[in-house]
Amino acid sequence: MMADHGTCFKIHFMDTLTCVCSENYKGSRCELYQLLITAQDAGETGLIAAVVIMVLLILVVFTVVIYYTCKVWMAKPKNQQKNSEQQYWRVEPRE
Repeated sequence: MMADHGTCFKIHFMDTLTCVCSENYKGSRCELYQLLITAQDAGETGLIAAVVIMVLLILVVFTVVIYYTCKVWMAKPKNQQKNSEQQYWRVEPRE
């Protein structure tokens, strides 16, 4: 007996019809089309996840380093300005 997308046969001692479906079809009578899905190895998926996590961690570290570098760099001119103002106000007494 032929189904639309597979071959069906009757098992006499069970009195049921069983079908072997063609590629990309499933169901008791091969009536459902299954979309193509490319499954990856679990190891490959884990490797991709590990690489993404490492890239994100590196980006976070670079962001923190750049933030504190800019913060120190912006604070440096203010400190130099304070030091220069203090030097101008210091007057050595004459003798």
